[in-house]
Amino acid sequence: MKIGVITFPGSLDDHDTLRAVNKAGAEAVSLWHRDHDLKSVDAVILPGGFSYGDYLRCGAIAKLAPIMQDVLDKAKSGLPVLGICNGFQILCEAQLLPGALTRNQGLHFTCLEQKLIVENNDSAWTNNFLEKEQIVIPLKNGEGCYQTDSTTIETLEKENRIMFRYINNPNGSMNDIAGISNEKGNIVGLMPHPEHAIDNLTGPSTDGLKIFKSAIAYLIGAKN
Repeated sequence: MKIGVITFPGSLDDHDTLRAVNKAGAEAVSLWHRDHDLKSVDAVILPGGFSYGDYLRCGAIAKLAPIMQDVLDKAKSGLPVLGICNGFQILCEAQLLPGALTRNQGLHFTCLEQKLIVENNDSAWTNNFLEKEQIVIPLKNGEGCYQTDSTTIETLEKENRIMFRYINNPNGSMNDIAGISNEKGNIVGLMPHPEHAIDNLTGPSTDGLKIFKSAIAYLIGAKN
């Protein structure tokens, strides 16, 4: 299985994400934001960090990157896509996921080992978890407060599209939301950084590795 990781100007965690993909057992493929194709990868990850234009609104310019047109087309056809932190912001700006990520409550940058609850383990990126499993994954952001309208929140709750929820909400996100999915479950965005929780030597746990292994299991099932 080939999983592509897109680098935008300012991406900080692209190499960590490539390493996580390899450690999970897939072939990691580096993609550049100015590329015009996804090089036949089986899934795509938009990593954390920053992207050009974030000073306007996080992800507002990155959504216009040439490679994003192919991401949009393929994602709507079922390609598994994961957005981590800035990647989550880009997916929202590109309207592949609803809502927006705004400044943290209190306006402070947050960096900690965050406890989460896995609310939905039936998606392309969460099937390796147990439902209601509690995990620990690093969180680091200044604009991680998930916001949307009341109708959308009701829909996300009703359709079980909240993938991860914060334990002790660190940033003011509505309904303690740490990650959501689209209707099909192939597109997931989350604020915490699973690529920093794949090895006990470098992270607080190996819980993040299950996200990447979930994608591999999903792809194997889709091909069989």
